[in-house]
Amino acid sequence: MTIDAAYARQVMMGIIGDIRLFSAMVLQRRLRPYQAAPALAIVDSVLHRRGRTFAVVMSRQAGKNELSAIVEAYLMMHWHARPPSTLVKASPTFKPQTLNSRQRLYDRLSRSVLQFALHADADYIVRLGNCRALFFSAHPGANVVGATASLLLECDEAQDVDPDKWSKDFAPMGASTNVTTVFYGTMWTGRTLLSRVIRQLRDEEAADGVQRVFLAPWDVVAACLPDYRRYVEKERARLGAEHPVFRTQYLLQEIDDAGRLLTDERLARMAGQHSRARTPAEAARLTAADGQTPYYVLTVDVAGEDEELEGAALRADSPRRDSTVATLFWVDLSTADDPLLGRPTYRVLNRWWWTGRSHTELYAALVDLVSEWHPGYVIVDATGVGAGLASYLGRRLGRVPRGERGGASAALGAPLAQALSRALGARVRPFVFTAASKSDLGWAFVSIVDSGRYKDYAPDGQPDTLQFWREAAACEYNVLPGPGHQLRWGVRDAQVHDDMLISAAMVSLLDELDWRTERETEIIAPNDAQGARE
Repeated sequence: MTIDAAYARQVMMGIIGDIRLFSAMVLQRRLRPYQAAPALAIVDSVLHRRGRTFAVVMSRQAGKNELSAIVEAYLMMHWHARPPSTLVKASPTFKPQTLNSRQRLYDRLSRSVLQFALHADADYIVRLGNCRALFFSAHPGANVVGATASLLLECDEAQDVDPDKWSKDFAPMGASTNVTTVFYGTMWTGRTLLSRVIRQLRDEEAADGVQRVFLAPWDVVAACLPDYRRYVEKERARLGAEHPVFRTQYLLQEIDDAGRLLTDERLARMAGQHSRARTPAEAARLTAADGQTPYYVLTVDVAGEDEELEGAALRADSPRRDSTVATLFWVDLSTADDPLLGRPTYRVLNRWWWTGRSHTELYAALVDLVSEWHPGYVIVDATGVGAGLASYLGRRLGRVPRGERGGASAALGAPLAQALSRALGARVRPFVFTAASKSDLGWAFVSIVDSGRYKDYAPDGQPDTLQFWREAAACEYNVLPGPGHQLRWGVRDAQVHDDMLISAAMVSLLDELDWRTERETEIIAPNDAQGARE
């Protein structure tokens, strides 16, 4: 062997022997320190057949998936010319997560010197010589083909994978091979598969001193990536430091899967210092003192009607009876220009409630409110609870054509929105309550509360004000398992409603609009642009 050949072999052996060099020189991807530590531990366990289990938890967009692909590529490079071997990776869904994982590995290998031995078999297999990587969906309804994981068994986004599904279909894949297993993800509630694994691994760490849990919260990532720090600081300002998404996905803290939605800390943050405004003149004085042109929105949660009693009499006779509630907000744009917040503050000016009123009377009352206050937007509950009102408005004004947002075919309450729009020219946004949309609304409301952008008027001792705070304090939540992180929330107490709270929460729908752009162009009403969802 010549000197040059010997040197080349020495260099290649050095690259093969260190995943950090392999990643940088073969894949052209340099591992960051918080990625290198778990990568070295995983590779050591595989190469020496230690059969250890690891949990790798990183903040959002920190390179967790990239790390997984690099580890997979490195192991496949080691075993591509050996007897047949297999890696198995499970993700919560087939589309997009499983397909994305497969494509990510294929892309890394296709741009390396190993591309000559690379093949894509079916839509869930990547093969490099004699080594295969199989990618499966861990969705509860997925039919998983039996396989044996001889090199590595991975669980992606383990906080969203059903523990029973993993135990039944995936854990047995590595039983006969003493396979190294890795759970990747971010934190969520204590009941998730990832949290259960972490608790078990902490016990093992305490017993033998070998690190098995690798955590990289956002500040660790930001130490390597200054741009990431700026991004997360904006997210913290937008969501609030106590928002469940920020706590779990950036701070890597567990949250309770049930409890009070609006804690004492949140209730205190919701309390404003401004006085209630019962007339447009009073409201104008408030906004003028802040140097702003008044811009109002009205949110309406619609209830049924009662022909015998109404108002306070009906509430006393039937405490559980729903009310229709309208909440008037002043959109304070002073925070929309904040480089971190970039969104308005919503200040409650007044609220009205009606119990047992006929839908004919209710329609007239809402028209009067819109005529008096001229809100830029009216957000209306367009769910089937308003069937009587929808029937009346449908006969008088015609139903909303099929295909329009919140059309009558989807939600009987929608004609109220259409009628107000026709009568007054207000920009009406129908909102249909479903399990998914109410979950999104709850998360969005928590976000504006945690970021300090919901402010109610100062307590005035009035029954409707007291009722609102009673509902807010009584609101409970629970988080459903699975990738959707669906939030169920409301008031369970049979003597307390959540109509006031729902009406107030509906203002968070306006966070989807680009208020900052409108401020710059001096257009009164904001663009109807969709905001990015969590």
